[in-house]
Amino acid sequence: MKSLVILGSTGSIGRQTLDVVRAFPDEFKITGLAAGGNTTLLARQVQEFHPEFISIGEPNDKTFTAAISGRLSGKKPELVCMEEMVAQTGVDAVVVATTGVAGILPTLTAIDAGKEIVLANKEVLVMAGRIVMEKARVKGVPILPMDSEHSAVWQCLWGENASGDTASNVSRLILTASGGPFHGYSKEELTGVTREDALHHPTWKMGKKITIDSATLFNKGIEIIEAHWLFGIPYSDIDVIIHPESIIHSMVEFRDGSIKAQLGSPDMRIPIQLALTYPRRLPNPGLPHLDFNTVKSLSFKNPDVDKFPCLRLAREAGLRGGTFPAAVSAADEIAVDLFLAGKIGFTDIPALLEKVLDSHKGIAVPGLDDIMEADAWARRQTFNLAAVSAC
Repeated sequence: MKSLVILGSTGSIGRQTLDVVRAFPDEFKITGLAAGGNTTLLARQVQEFHPEFISIGEPNDKTFTAAISGRLSGKKPELVCMEEMVAQTGVDAVVVATTGVAGILPTLTAIDAGKEIVLANKEVLVMAGRIVMEKARVKGVPILPMDSEHSAVWQCLWGENASGDTASNVSRLILTASGGPFHGYSKEELTGVTREDALHHPTWKMGKKITIDSATLFNKGIEIIEAHWLFGIPYSDIDVIIHPESIIHSMVEFRDGSIKAQLGSPDMRIPIQLALTYPRRLPNPGLPHLDFNTVKSLSFKNPDVDKFPCLRLAREAGLRGGTFPAAVSAADEIAVDLFLAGKIGFTDIPALLEKVLDSHKGIAVPGLDDIMEADAWARRQTFNLAAVSAC
């Protein structure tokens, strides 16, 4: 059995990962679960999967300890920090499904411990891609993508390394985007978008943060940065195209003009299962199969970065490199929180990101402390700029 630690088990990706685990009780064992503040759901997960370790909030916080312990019966798991959990002997793979900067240190610790990384957290590579990928290469640790787009690219590249250098065969990566719920809106209509409007994604079921990022196209911008680090492809060779049907999850164009595409129903459990079971593809009756009789069309168009500047800003941060991706990622996290709280408008999100990007004094080759400081600075700066704008 493959022993798993799931970081972010109560979030959208974490819950869907556990759905896959339920389908294969003889394949997987849950050794550790980590969550934020959702003690009710975590307690139910612990009762079902019986992990040896849990992490919730700060491990020394008695409030969190009491909240989870009071809901458990029988033998209780040991409460530890995420870094201690991922390094446990016997853990085979670590699913990094947290959001934000919280995923970086556990990922690096897991790599040091030689654990396979199953990656869903975007910020790990966006903020610290150089550090993470270099450490994984030195340690010989595989990083398997869970995101549908990067899983699609990964699958398209299988069998393409006969020459020993996959990147040399690639002309470009083409990341597809649903376009979110507003791809047909005018600039004027975008100013009136509400929280409820933005959370209504037409094709995917996701958490609130990623759903808003899909609506602004910021998620596609940071996926460009992720793809750059995962596959070693220059930014100039990574394109984005709007594909509202979300059937083609991404494509790879090769030097001879041939293009490979990966297709499937828009269900995150499909790429999650592949990352967990690789290199096997196991039958799962709980997953949807694509029915071409119901697919009326496959349409494509270029993204409008004038109406959705977050895509442009994220790519620009990647091109600037250093601490710029960390700064813009942190700024987006705060801006999305402010939007969800009703404190700023939808079009204020890119406006704040651009101001943070313009005011950031980047470090070209940052260490981990530099990245964390850029993250903290960008959060403060975004709050301050939002407060000024509200005056």
